[in-house]
Amino acid sequence: MSHIRPVFDHGNPEASAPAASRRIVDDYEAWLAEVIPAYTAAADTGQPFTIDAVARDHNLPDPPRPQSQWGSLPARLQDAGIIRHHGYGSSARCRRSLVYVWIGVPARLREAVARRRREERQARREARAAERRAA
Repeated sequence: MSHIRPVFDHGNPEASAPAASRRIVDDYEAWLAEVIPAYTAAADTGQPFTIDAVARDHNLPDPPRPQSQWGSLPARLQDAGIIRHHGYGSSARCRRSLVYVWIGVPARLREAVARRRREERQARREARAAERRAA
């Protein structure tokens, strides 16, 4: 059996370098302070958006651990009463992927929404504690 090596016409058969990635912020709290204003502004428009679309449009940096910490951002924004779930859409990076679509909560209602979320979370904690005591 002979081994045939392919011939490349362009001299260098190696793949091109990957695209430059976004800047990574070392401190999680500093990252939040930098990105939350962009999401608040997106929420104030009243138009639906995805987390990734806002990050790309504003060239936002990545958190210290991008694989896990991007997912906590929507929960923080919801807890602050800034956004609410609006629906589902396709991912800009991979069209076969389904992502959440968010929409802003009107500024006058944000504190009431945040207070309700805190109360609901506290009620769930108390219910779980009561279940554990009963068991």
